[in-house]
Amino acid sequence: MVQGVSVNGVILNAALAGPKDAPAIVFSNSLGTDLRAWDPLLPHLPEGWRHLRYDKRGHGLSSLPEEGWSIQDLADDLDALMAAMGVETAVIVGLSVGGLIAQALATRHPSRVRALVLCDTAARIGTEQMWNDRIAAIEAGGIAALTDATMERWFTPAFRAHAPGLEPWRNMMLRTPAAGYLATCRAIRDADYRAEAARLTVPSLAICGEADGSTPPELVRQTAELIPGCRFELIRDAGHIPCVEQPAALGRVISGFLASL
Repeated sequence: MVQGVSVNGVILNAALAGPKDAPAIVFSNSLGTDLRAWDPLLPHLPEGWRHLRYDKRGHGLSSLPEEGWSIQDLADDLDALMAAMGVETAVIVGLSVGGLIAQALATRHPSRVRALVLCDTAARIGTEQMWNDRIAAIEAGGIAALTDATMERWFTPAFRAHAPGLEPWRNMMLRTPAAGYLATCRAIRDADYRAEAARLTVPSLAICGEADGSTPPELVRQTAELIPGCRFELIRDAGHIPCVEQPAALGRVISGFLASL
């Protein structure tokens, strides 16, 4: 059931499903997407788990504060959301900026994190100049100015060639509030969790689509190498959003990791 939850002065749109006494998985999605990004993946995960998905501030149906925010703020939102939803601890599956949020949550609120699945993300994503250029382009031309280039990083050519499959995800990005997108860009630009990654102690899995143009496999592998005991897995025929492009393959990898806990 989708519901609004008040945390830290904002309303987050969230969806919680599954048996109340079951172990939990929390999903934190990427820049320019909302909680629906996980819909293709859920049927490929094992039964007997509780699923919590949500729209981070500035995205989807959640609040859009006037002031900006940091990755730490987003992690504090997730901590408060889990408390409000009665999810004491969970496996945190973070995609792209969601992976930064997951790392920040594990650093700031370690009792919340049973294990980490870091999907197409890194401890440090991009450079300051890259993010400043992206911010300037959006300020000048809106999100539409970057949408086609973003689709090339998100998805393989084969996926993009099928318009009915691509168009909903393109529209999802286009309809993200520009102010929310920009504030999150600034949060990513200013985040660096490389030192914190080396101190993580929870079971961790890093995953990357082999054709990811946003967080390339080598970058994700480098983050996996920072985290003690972290395993790295590659998803074939996928770009930056494997939960959309290859949900069955991603589901198999995550299911194997869950079984090992």
